[in-house]
Amino acid sequence: MADEKDQRYEPAEIEAKWQARWAADPALYAADPADAGKPKYYVLEMLPYPSGALHMGHVRNYSIGDALARHMWMRGYNVLHPMGWDAFGLPAENAALKNNTPPREWTLNNIAAMKRQMQRLGLGYDWATEVTTCLPDYYRWNQWFFLRMYEKDLVYRKKSKVNWCPQCATVLANEQVIDGKCWRHEDTLVEQRDLEQWFFRITAYAQELLDGLDKLQGWPEKVRTMQRNWIGRSEGTEVDFSLAEKIDQGLGSRDRGTGKPKIRVFTTRVDTIFGATSVQLAPEHPLVTAMAAEDAALKAQVDKLIQEQKAAKEAGDIGGIEKHGVPTGRSAVNPYNGEQIPIWVANYVLMDYGTGAIMSVPGHDERDFEFATKYAIPIKRVIAPVSAGAEEPELPFISEDGVLVNSGQYDGLSCAQAQKKLQGVAARSAFGEEKVIFRLKDWGVSRQRYWGTPIPMIYCERDGLVPVPDDQLPVILPDHVEITQTGGSPLSRVPSFVDVICPKCGGSARRETDTMDTFVDSSWYFYRYTDAKNATGPFDPAIAGYWFPIDQYIGGVEHAILHLIYSRFWTKVMRDLGLIKNDEPAQRLFTQGMVIKDGAKMSKSKGNVVSPDDMVARYGADATRMYALFAAPPDRDLDWQEDGVAGVSRFLGRVWRLATKYMPAAQAAKGQPIEAPSGAALKLLRKLHQTIAKITLDFEGRWHFNTCVAAVMELVNEMQAADAQLASGEVPAPVIRELLRSLVLLLAPFAPFLAAELWSDLGEKGAVLRAPWPKSDPGLAKEDEIEIPVQINGKLVAVIRVAAGANGKDIEAAGLADEKVRARIAGKTIVKIIVVPGKLVNLVIK
Repeated sequence: MADEKDQRYEPAEIEAKWQARWAADPALYAADPADAGKPKYYVLEMLPYPSGALHMGHVRNYSIGDALARHMWMRGYNVLHPMGWDAFGLPAENAALKNNTPPREWTLNNIAAMKRQMQRLGLGYDWATEVTTCLPDYYRWNQWFFLRMYEKDLVYRKKSKVNWCPQCATVLANEQVIDGKCWRHEDTLVEQRDLEQWFFRITAYAQELLDGLDKLQGWPEKVRTMQRNWIGRSEGTEVDFSLAEKIDQGLGSRDRGTGKPKIRVFTTRVDTIFGATSVQLAPEHPLVTAMAAEDAALKAQVDKLIQEQKAAKEAGDIGGIEKHGVPTGRSAVNPYNGEQIPIWVANYVLMDYGTGAIMSVPGHDERDFEFATKYAIPIKRVIAPVSAGAEEPELPFISEDGVLVNSGQYDGLSCAQAQKKLQGVAARSAFGEEKVIFRLKDWGVSRQRYWGTPIPMIYCERDGLVPVPDDQLPVILPDHVEITQTGGSPLSRVPSFVDVICPKCGGSARRETDTMDTFVDSSWYFYRYTDAKNATGPFDPAIAGYWFPIDQYIGGVEHAILHLIYSRFWTKVMRDLGLIKNDEPAQRLFTQGMVIKDGAKMSKSKGNVVSPDDMVARYGADATRMYALFAAPPDRDLDWQEDGVAGVSRFLGRVWRLATKYMPAAQAAKGQPIEAPSGAALKLLRKLHQTIAKITLDFEGRWHFNTCVAAVMELVNEMQAADAQLASGEVPAPVIRELLRSLVLLLAPFAPFLAAELWSDLGEKGAVLRAPWPKSDPGLAKEDEIEIPVQINGKLVAVIRVAAGANGKDIEAAGLADEKVRARIAGKTIVKIIVVPGKLVNLVIK
């Protein structure tokens, strides 16, 4: 037996010792070569922004991934478990303004600090694969990809309306606008501005991005649904309405017969086109601009609609906008029946969805009905219920389960039949076509910021846009740049960066001064991890081919339509460039719950951050990590309670004292077999093997690490309850060794420092995370007896014990023999006996 002093648990001392040993062994967490003969397993947590310090939200994410990585190492897999830094971005510029510290210096200092925290927590990363996106050896490949995509017509430049965050002083992608506000500054309304921008043609992959979601069965349905909705596929028909009057304002699309401008509308319900009673245009439609140029009163009204729409967009509530409109005084011609209908301008019609024009069918669309009722526009019924003689429903009647009426020769057709026939008419007559549109828009990647990847394009007065040649990459981001939040990109005020010789003509030219959206950096970083030091390409396709797809990706659901959709797009582009063969980046995705404190998500911006440094100093890294896994299922939010960390620390102290007390017996029994256990020894081994089975099953499926930790706690409780038998020798020393050895292995994914110390004390060689995971013996795990509840008329009366595997007749007999049951049924008639073997007995009496 160890003395009381030796039984004291000192996590700071133990953890410092093993942290130093692990730091001195760079091969400990390194993956083996592809030809090692092991199955591969790539587990990855989303890389952090180096803001200066980790908080417990980070710790929870990384503890989940680290527990899985350690388990898979112990299962004999070749594990890749890397970490890096999403190191470009706005906070570094804000810090530079606030602290007068250059962004590069601020970022690299933060990286060093956060890396120390990760190492102190014992997170098992292979730092030889570390990626830092703000360093030229990484961002040169952002530029290389930009050029390859430019060559494939997947990059283009155009003037467009953009989302502008006045606090960031830069452009935001659509996906970065949440409820009309900046994704970083949740209280800042986003404005709409006109700017010349660079775009990635993500819409070229819209259908494939949508179809691919059906294959991602290992992704949460919530994430897949969010992406489906964001991509937003709509099937319908585009139809040309021609203007009834001529207008001459340089408009391009005109009817070939009349020479009059055409209005192309998109509709998902062409079967209702005979019920169109107006055409409505977006306030910024080119035809509206042309009409307003000839009518000052109309222009004033349209300008008001534009401001209303802009305000609704900035508030993130365009769907709930109060519908306003103005008649133009002009008419359009329905190509199917020649009917002239008025043209309106409406604030709820968007220029960037469909064609910026709709046919308004108030009889069969709720939104159109509301607008028509407000402005006394006629309402027609052109769809009726299928059943003849059925009472006509109130308008608007929006069901597609109907037949056409008041639609000329198409009366009587079902909605589906009419849609196909009317699409054919439009195609044959060249005034329309079947069309699929998407809500997804091309990804605007220009940012008027300094701290980002320079866009590798040059503007030459003679040759126009000129790509930077590959042999001039990387275009280095200059140091010592004055950063302001006004006047466009800070790079535009650095002549040594802007002024350049055109690589095509040799004349004077200027560089692009916008930088890339930082989501470019995180769209492909996980490929770079596989070959992080490659100086001749972004990665070796053969190496990436071995590791991909990622077996398990872990991160927050808030990235569902940001990073996760961009990374899927980037993967498909790289596949088409011949760099990879996989279609999707990750086979499985896990979205962990948030850490909640004071009723809100833990974040620096909310001022409710809990530092893991404080928790580690008070309770140790093992307790801090283990609490993050134990306090709630990993997919649920965790309500932070420091008392919980203290409780886990006390439990680990109990493990330490139990192990220390019986360590001499375990050490002495090394190499000795277990001989036919019985009594207390058999009971403890049964509990051990049940625990192994439960935790193994959880790692393979549910990931309920909270119940894994609880199962370990139950095992320890049972061992402590048998202290007398353990101390007296009733439990043989080989059984004690097996109990302690397996307990250490089960703890290893959750409390790696304590596990390493006890593994060493047991005299085991090598790192515990490379030891084989324990296997459950079904024979030992099986109970000799089980408990069965007995109910009478559905109410619990007694609990009986029967042999495991007892048949229904034996269970019934045992239930009827129970004293409590016999007392309840005395003098009563048993109507029915229901036996569910292994589950329950229910007697129905009267």
